Amino acid sequence: MDLGDSDSLENAVLQIKERLQDNGSMLHALVNNAGISPKDEEGQRLDSLTTPMQSWRDVFQVNFFAPIMLARGLFEELRAAKGSVVNVTSIAGGRVHPFAGTAYATSKAALASLTREMAADFGPHGVRVNAIAPGEIDTSILSPGTEKIVETIPMRRLGSTAEVADTIYYLCSAPSSYVTGAEIHINGGQHV
Repeated sequence: MDLGDSDSLENAVLQIKERLQDNGSMLHALVNNAGISPKDEEGQRLDSLTTPMQSWRDVFQVNFFAPIMLARGLFEELRAAKGSVVNVTSIAGGRVHPFAGTAYATSKAALASLTREMAADFGPHGVRVNAIAPGEIDTSILSPGTEKIVETIPMRRLGSTAEVADTIYYLCSAPSSYVTGAEIHINGGQHV
C-alpha cells in the first residue's frame, strides 16, 4: 500500500479485512511505523520557513493521517481480538532536533497526541493504543553528525533496532495488558 495515497489506504484496509476473514485470523496488533522527513538539496533539515506546503501535506498524510485511517478502518478487527495499536512517534516530536525537519517533528507530536486520544476512544472497546518515541537508533538512514549527538546521550551509544522491536512486542503482548495511552521513550536517556 502507498501510505501517501488515501485511496490506496482504503483499498489496503479492504484487502486486509478480506485476508483476515479468508484465513479465519484475528488482528492482534497494528504497528504504525512509517515516517518521512524530506530534506533540502544538501540533505539538511527543512525548517518552518522553507518547507514547501506540499511537503507538509505529504508528511502529514504518511506520518499522521495514515495511522488513524488504518486504525479506524481496522477497528472492528482490532476490537474482536482485543488488540493493540502502537504508533511510532519520535524524540523530535518533543524538541527541536538537528536532523528532523519541522513537518516531521510536528507530525510526530500530533501523532503522540492522537495516541492519547485514541487510547481514550478505543479503550472502552478493549483495544489498547500506545506509542514509542525513538531517539537515535542505529539504522542505515542515520544523518551525518549523529556521532556528536551520541556524546550527549546519557547511555553514550545508539539504540538498536532489536531494542525498539522488543518494546513494540511488549506493547502488543499480554505483559502490557494494562498499559494504554503511554508513550515510551527509547533513546538512552536523550530526552532527560
